[in-house]
Amino acid sequence: MNRLLKGMRVVEGSAFVAVPLAGMTLAQMGAEVIRFDRIEGGLDAGRWPLAPSGRSLFWAGLNKGKKSIAVDMRSDEGKELVTRLITAPGRDAGMFLTNLRVRGWMDYDTLSQHRRDLIMVSLLGDRHGRPQVDYTVNPALGIPDITGPEGHADPVANALPAWDLIAGNMVVSALLAAERHRLRHGEGQDVEIALKDVAAATIGHLGMIGDAVLNAAERGKSGNALYGAYGQDFTCACGRRVMVIGLTGRQWAGLVKATGTGEAMERLARRTGRDLEDEGARWELRHEITAILRPWFAARRVDEFAEAFEARGLTWSIFRSVKEAVREDPDLSEANPVFSMLDQPGLGRFPVPGYPGVFSAKPRIKPVPAPQLGEHTEEILGDVAQMSDTEISQLFDKGVVRSPRYTARSAA
Repeated sequence: MNRLLKGMRVVEGSAFVAVPLAGMTLAQMGAEVIRFDRIEGGLDAGRWPLAPSGRSLFWAGLNKGKKSIAVDMRSDEGKELVTRLITAPGRDAGMFLTNLRVRGWMDYDTLSQHRRDLIMVSLLGDRHGRPQVDYTVNPALGIPDITGPEGHADPVANALPAWDLIAGNMVVSALLAAERHRLRHGEGQDVEIALKDVAAATIGHLGMIGDAVLNAAERGKSGNALYGAYGQDFTCACGRRVMVIGLTGRQWAGLVKATGTGEAMERLARRTGRDLEDEGARWELRHEITAILRPWFAARRVDEFAEAFEARGLTWSIFRSVKEAVREDPDLSEANPVFSMLDQPGLGRFPVPGYPGVFSAKPRIKPVPAPQLGEHTEEILGDVAQMSDTEISQLFDKGVVRSPRYTARSAA
C-alpha cells in the first residue's frame, strides 16, 4: 500500500475476482474504496479456500484495505442509499466499479442523472451481456485444447483465473484513464469491458489468432515444454522436479555450459542441419534436446547443482506445491517487503501481500486486512452520505443497513 491515490474515493459493487481485485489494487495505492454488500454478505462471501474457522480466505484476500457497508438493496431506501454513495459530491469522488450492473437502477443512464460527471466502469461477461467466467471463456477460445501433456486427448482447464486477473487490472487502468479525462474536460463516462473480449484480445496480441488463420497446422499440447523455444521439466536424482529455460541465446548458452552438453548439442546440430542458436530450431528439436539433458539431471540431486545454476544466472525453478512454496521460498515471507504478517480477525495469522510495485515518490505501506461485513457502515453514512445520527439510527432500526458494532450495541 502507498498513498499515491490519497483523496480518491471509489465505490465498488462486485463479486468474485476481477472487480474486487481492481478495487483492492486502487485501495493499496491509497484510494478510499467503499464496498457495498447485501446484509447477508455478497455472492462470494463464503467462497473457497476457507480458513479453519470457515471464513473465506478468498474474500479476505481480494478486499484488503477497503471500507464495508452492508445494505438491504431489495428495499427502496437501500437502493436510494447506494445511489447516494455512488454519486456523492466531490472532485475526487463519483467513481463506480461493478460487475453486478442492474438496468433501471444501478446502471450509468440512471446513476448519471444524479451526477453528470459520473465515471462508471462495468465488467461484463461477453459483449452481448451474457455471463462468463474464466472456466467458460477458456474453452470457447481453445485454451484447454493446447494445455496439458503432449498427446493427451482431453482438454485441460487451468486453475489460475488469468482472464479475471488481466481484466481486473484493465478495470483499474480504465478508471484512471477516465478520471484523467474528467480532470481535463469535466466529463464523466460509462466504460464497459467484457471478460471474453479481454481474453480474445490477449490471444490476438500473442499472435495466436494469426497463427490459427494463416497456418494449416493446429497448435497442439506440449506439456511443460516452453512453446516456440526451449524449456522443459526434469526429474532429478532426489526425486524433485525442476524447470529449466533456454528461451534467449544467453539462457540457452548458460544451460548448455552448466550441464556440459556442448559437444552433444553440436552433434545434434550437425546431424539435423539446424542452428540451435535459433529458438525455433530448439523448439522443433525439443525432444532430441531433452533426451540429451535428461540423463544429466537424473544423475544429480537438486542441491548438487542449484548453487552453480544460481551463480551462472540461469533461468530455472524447482516445482513445488503451494505449501512447499510458502515453507521454502522467502519471496512468500516477510523477507520480501511485499509481505507482512497480519492477524486477520476470524482467519488467523499468515503472510499478506501489499501492492507489488515500488514508487519512488511514496514509501511502501504495510497491507491492511479486509473489513468485516458492514464494519464501516456508520462511518460511511455519516462522512459520505452526510446523514445525521438520527437518520443513521433510523436506518439501523428499520434493518436497511447493518454493522457488527451496531448489532453488538443493540444486543447489549
